[in-house]
Amino acid sequence: MTTQRLGLIMNGVTGRMGLNQHLIRSIVAIRDQGGVRLKNGDRVMPDPILVGRSADKVEALAKRYNITRWTTDLDAALADTNDTMFFDAATTQARPGLLTQAINAGKHVYCEKPIATNFEEAVEVVKLANAKGVKHGTVQDKLFLPGLKKIAFLRDSGFFGRILSVRGEFGYWVFEGGWQEAQRPSWNYRSEDGGGIILDMVCHWRYVLDNLFGEVESVMCIGNTDIPERYDEQGNKYKATADDSAYATFQLKGGVIAHINMSWVTRVYRDDLVTFQVDGTLGSAVAGLTDCMIQARQATPRPVWNPDEKRLHDFYGDWQKMPDNVSYDNGFKEQWEMFIRHVYEDAPYKFTLLEGAKGVQLAECALKSWKERRWIDVAPIKA
Repeated sequence: MTTQRLGLIMNGVTGRMGLNQHLIRSIVAIRDQGGVRLKNGDRVMPDPILVGRSADKVEALAKRYNITRWTTDLDAALADTNDTMFFDAATTQARPGLLTQAINAGKHVYCEKPIATNFEEAVEVVKLANAKGVKHGTVQDKLFLPGLKKIAFLRDSGFFGRILSVRGEFGYWVFEGGWQEAQRPSWNYRSEDGGGIILDMVCHWRYVLDNLFGEVESVMCIGNTDIPERYDEQGNKYKATADDSAYATFQLKGGVIAHINMSWVTRVYRDDLVTFQVDGTLGSAVAGLTDCMIQARQATPRPVWNPDEKRLHDFYGDWQKMPDNVSYDNGFKEQWEMFIRHVYEDAPYKFTLLEGAKGVQLAECALKSWKERRWIDVAPIKA
């Protein structure tokens, strides 16, 4: 049994997702646990080099997490043949160019979603990766949420019977930045910089719906820019040109109808920042990030509509919480381990750049639906 070194170029780790989920909770955690164990007993130990535009920021991060390598020169990092994998969590707009550069340098690539701001660029990146023969992957983190893993368990066990519908509620209030600091970067609200909730979130809904309930066949969507002006990281007012709320209905293969509301301008009055309700002939479930409540057919109450009397029945009391019989690891870390095994021992892996392109495709279809005010069919991808 030996330990194999993984030379890993990490770009965009000074941002919220890149830092918290990918650097700290994934790569640093994998390093601290002794690497990724392969089937033959060997271990793969990540040796990251942090890449960023600000030398002060990346150097400080490297020192804080005991990482020996950092740079502001991405070209030099990609030219080093000792580093065989490239990861990107920077802006969506720059991602296709960065992935193309890394693939042409012969690196395996793993990245955040969306993989591009438009479908054409996304497909070109997929074709290039396949042509160059590198391994490639896209983050599909919602599938690894404990709440959605419980939904998948219920589906596989036959709990739902025939699934009829899915309803998703996602979002929270993102402060405008004037009187309270915004929780999201300002580029998220400028369409010219690759922002917009449809592009950002519909990519997620594609892989969630495809993998849990049925492939998406068509979409109807409407979006809106509810807050017209916001303040950037320097406190300067700017015009918000991207959609900050959207409401979409999806027709899935097999007849399931899904509807998902998504908003950065809503105040949370539900169990979690995202919830999914799945209704089936034999049972229903409501899942958040971690917990999942269920109600079987036999435990379904008999409501009677009567607006003239105050409701006394506790409908929440009719639901049962699923037990935490399984210990769940961090979903981002779990995906990293899957991708590393895919690279080192060719372990099965389905969340390739093609899956990322599917997300961009659906977002583009949703934007077209909004613009043309009609249903848009989702065609198979030729890549």
